[in-house]
Amino acid sequence: MVQEINYTTISLVLDSWEKVRRTKGFEQKVGLILFQHLFKKSPQTKILFGFPIDVDTDSPELLGSKRFGMHAAYLVEMLDTALNMLGPDIELLTEIMLELGAKHIRYGVKADMFPMMGESLLIALQATLGDDFTDELKEAWVETYGELSGDMIRGQVQARKRG
Repeated sequence: MVQEINYTTISLVLDSWEKVRRTKGFEQKVGLILFQHLFKKSPQTKILFGFPIDVDTDSPELLGSKRFGMHAAYLVEMLDTALNMLGPDIELLTEIMLELGAKHIRYGVKADMFPMMGESLLIALQATLGDDFTDELKEAWVETYGELSGDMIRGQVQARKRG
């Protein structure tokens, strides 16, 4: 559960995220890298976001798409909101992540898709932070994303049990 992340891990993640946020157009930049990697590694996810499965991840058609840009920015804004809740609102964040997981069932998101999204996030962070993306920082992000996505997966499981 998100509530179990220790202070050192939270501090590392939030400090690095602040560096990311200082990058001009960070929502688009991080989101673009994340989605390109996700779509290359898991082509079936293109369909979840309203794109044809055969669309080239490097094509001007995709990269210039307003929908693609909106998805990229929205996902990064959601992540930003969640990260801002890691300190004082961590219990509320757990509840929100459980609800968000249940909501994502409607979009066709399955539990086995979360690790690929996590890998894509790490790729985007590494590309954005460069040499500042140390092994220690990577582990902090792996733990944090694991807890956030774990709560979403628990939310999916609970929602399916409720029927």
